[in-house]
Amino acid sequence: MASKAKQHPAIEAVLKSGTGKVKVAASDIDGVLRGKYLHLDKFLGAAEPGPGGGFGFCDVVFGWDSSDSCYDNATLTGWQHGFPDATARLDLDTYRRVPWDGGVPFFLGEFIRPDGSPYPICPRQTLKRVLKRAEALGVLPMCGVEFEWFNFAETPQSWAAKKGVGPEPITPGMFGYSLLRMNHKREFFNALMDEMPAFGIPIEGLHTETGPGVYEVAILFSEALEAADRAILFKTGTKEIGSRFGVMPSFMAKWSQQYPGCSGHIHQSLSDGKANLFYDAKSPRKMSKLFESYLAGQVACLMEFAPMFWPTINSYKRLVDGFWAPVKPTWGMDNRTASFRVIAGSPKATRLETRCPGADINPYLAMAAVLAAGLYGVEKGLKLTVPPITGTNQGAENIPRAPRTLIETTRNFRQSVIARDWLGDDFVDHFAATREWEWRQWLDGVTDWELKRYFEII
Repeated sequence: MASKAKQHPAIEAVLKSGTGKVKVAASDIDGVLRGKYLHLDKFLGAAEPGPGGGFGFCDVVFGWDSSDSCYDNATLTGWQHGFPDATARLDLDTYRRVPWDGGVPFFLGEFIRPDGSPYPICPRQTLKRVLKRAEALGVLPMCGVEFEWFNFAETPQSWAAKKGVGPEPITPGMFGYSLLRMNHKREFFNALMDEMPAFGIPIEGLHTETGPGVYEVAILFSEALEAADRAILFKTGTKEIGSRFGVMPSFMAKWSQQYPGCSGHIHQSLSDGKANLFYDAKSPRKMSKLFESYLAGQVACLMEFAPMFWPTINSYKRLVDGFWAPVKPTWGMDNRTASFRVIAGSPKATRLETRCPGADINPYLAMAAVLAAGLYGVEKGLKLTVPPITGTNQGAENIPRAPRTLIETTRNFRQSVIARDWLGDDFVDHFAATREWEWRQWLDGVTDWELKRYFEII
């Protein structure tokens, strides 16, 4: 193996681990980590720098949905190409060891073309494309992700036996910030707090939310790519840890009409590498002109990227008026009813919280969307002319509501000149096709709601 690769600290750490194997994974379109174990020798070959590095990974990971059904409308991958191997390249800077899997070394990967250029429909590469443009603007995006998710006393076997109906939450009732409810599954709760940081995912806070068995986590902020890595690993890691305690976590946007949905809020600021460029002590709102342009970009065009942060049929069930999730592209000062919550005050903490996304996001794509919209505003020097809302959507009366279906947002996304400019035609066309496929699966499905409503009476 090339000595240059051996010099990377991650390579040395793997060699010293003595495990003889390495765990690797990459994100599919839906934000599901697809991975495998590699023998140490195979890993060392894959870790080679330059054209000889990487390893073959079937490109079906971009050609099927979350249920492994293959798309019939994709062009860059599909049956017509025979689902060949694409080259997956490991990012050695993502090195971790998995505390709940015997300390096995772990790496995230991304896909490249034969010439070494980014694979255009790889989610991690899509985010990196946006970050490269941020670098050209002289800014460094900093992000932090929050998730809400429900936890159920289920196993894959028990859930299959229930045929998708009637999951049992681990605790009853509506009890946010509850020490009592945390105590009920304290082993699981403590495992998240202890093992996630050991896995390179520092948790800023973890508490119960309003709803039976629902938790909320805030993951410590970092540079955007690392933040997205942490977010996708948190979702998978939570599921793996939960299974040890008979807990099935669900990041579905809305599992029950009766309860609030689950969010995936993204906090953002821009740095020059030293200081927070969103803060301006001289501004009455402590917001810099750069911050105002960034926010203006999200207000103006984030809805053009909507399928990237509302990616499933179920995402839109969360968008209910008066049920916590914002339904209009509004902004406000420390206002949780707005889509864009400005948190302005200290030089360190001034930031934007984009509250639109649900917990069902692919973190790479949702982060790419919010950053692209904000950086569009910076690039164009947009002015923040829309006033903030106050109270519960006061001042939003004449602002159009967000669409309620995946097909509506997908059509808008496909036609978006801004999305194509920032993400590339190949990605927009492919991702739009996958969302159209998702919509068609919904059209063909017969739900228990329909059976309950029509089976006897009609």
